[in-house]
Amino acid sequence: QLPADKKMKRPYHATMTTASKSKPKIKRFRDPLSPKPILDRAALAKALRSNGVSLKDHQLDSFYQLLHRSGYPPLREFVAELRGSVASACDNDGGSVSVAEGSGTGSSNFRTKNAISSRPGRRPQLPKSFLSYLADNIDDYATLTSKVQMHRTSEDGTTTKIVVELQDKHVVESVLMRHEGRVTICVSSQVGCAMGCTFCATGTMGMRGNLSQGEILEQLVHGSRILARSTSSDEGEASDDEMIESTTIPEEERSKKRRGRNKRPDLIRNVVFMGMGEPLNNYSNVLATCRALIDRRLWNLSHNRVTVSTVGVPARMRDLTRDLPEVNLALSLHAPDQETREQIVPAAKGAPVESLIEALDEHMMALAKRKLMGNRNPQQGGDRDGNFAVGTAEFNVEERQSASKKKRAMIEYVMLEGDTSTIEAAHKLGKLCEGRHLVVNLIPYNKTDVKDKLACPSEERMQEFRRIVSSYGSFCSIRRTMGADIAGACGQLVVEQEKGQSSVGDIEDGPFRKDGVGKRP
Repeated sequence: QLPADKKMKRPYHATMTTASKSKPKIKRFRDPLSPKPILDRAALAKALRSNGVSLKDHQLDSFYQLLHRSGYPPLREFVAELRGSVASACDNDGGSVSVAEGSGTGSSNFRTKNAISSRPGRRPQLPKSFLSYLADNIDDYATLTSKVQMHRTSEDGTTTKIVVELQDKHVVESVLMRHEGRVTICVSSQVGCAMGCTFCATGTMGMRGNLSQGEILEQLVHGSRILARSTSSDEGEASDDEMIESTTIPEEERSKKRRGRNKRPDLIRNVVFMGMGEPLNNYSNVLATCRALIDRRLWNLSHNRVTVSTVGVPARMRDLTRDLPEVNLALSLHAPDQETREQIVPAAKGAPVESLIEALDEHMMALAKRKLMGNRNPQQGGDRDGNFAVGTAEFNVEERQSASKKKRAMIEYVMLEGDTSTIEAAHKLGKLCEGRHLVVNLIPYNKTDVKDKLACPSEERMQEFRRIVSSYGSFCSIRRTMGADIAGACGQLVVEQEKGQSSVGDIEDGPFRKDGVGKRP
């Protein structure tokens, strides 16, 4: 027998199977970004420092504010127009110019919830050196580095699944969910996921890489543009009900109804990190994205309109509580005890259920704790930094109920037929949350193509489960199912494409709208 280093290697073509020849090659890693997303603020600021370009934080804020209000046009056009403002302005000793508020290509094709930046008379100062750097390096950056590969809208028009192709040909998903007068977008934070949940389509992909801050924010830009197009196509079309109302309902009542309808669902008002990936494993980029979302000069979302969901990374959960306690934190628990949870969430082995619940509770009570610490008398002592240790056990029922109503901490629990949806499991979950007044969302399982054949319990079983959990003092609800007819589950459409089960060109064959919304863009 030949030594190991002398053994003959089989030719590559001899090792290929028929299946591997027919299936498309799947990339298992990410390529360096080139061009870089201009929306990746930290990377841009680092590049400016490296090139000796001095730019204050508020000036960079002004640049992003103008880009947002202009509707994210191509960077070359945007910079050219900004430089045009420079050229038409009088030179000054400070090396910076006032950019007119209307600057931009005027190509905005979605509304912005941005009352602050639309305030008249504000003329941000942008240094000439900064604009010159962008112009000289225009090929190194892009406003949007990704594109919409396809999007599907459900038959009832409430849900749109968006497949976003990144510049290195990886794809991620985001979902638009239309409710009464508001729209929620579910965004991805990673390509694939390392957590390996047995019921999740994304978990079958493995981990392929993180998304940058810019790539996460680009999903909102794509979603906003799709919303704008779908809303404009629906305007001016009177429904049958409206035609009937015009002849049978008094004018005063019709006016009230019209005011209700005028809450146009073309503006993203809620963002949830519940798409592909574990957000807290991409912590710095997700944190930077959250800060952009709540920035009043940009997306201008309320703090409680941003939700970060996690399978359970205790250290990072506490980091989020420290860095941004105002946003919502959702724990994907899915089982009421450690042993059962490890069977469906392999990553749970290093994170005991009790420690996760404690971290979630700390997040819910963080602002109340901060207020209590602010009211403490300095004579009572504290650590060397002047901070006081306040345990969550110090809060009474009324304080906990008040914090719970703000829904800053919640438990997500997917309803699977089996041990996790029994009456016994409901009592265990209720006792786990007892006394904490946590919000519990029961999620009916949306069938995906995973190895284990899973199913959703009956409506009667879920209602009984909800009633039992609620009896322990938690607010428990069953989440409305959306997008089942468009492969709406996390990562489902991407996995189908990789397996050759879904074709971009054949989406007309599915139960989708016939008005063109579900067609390839």
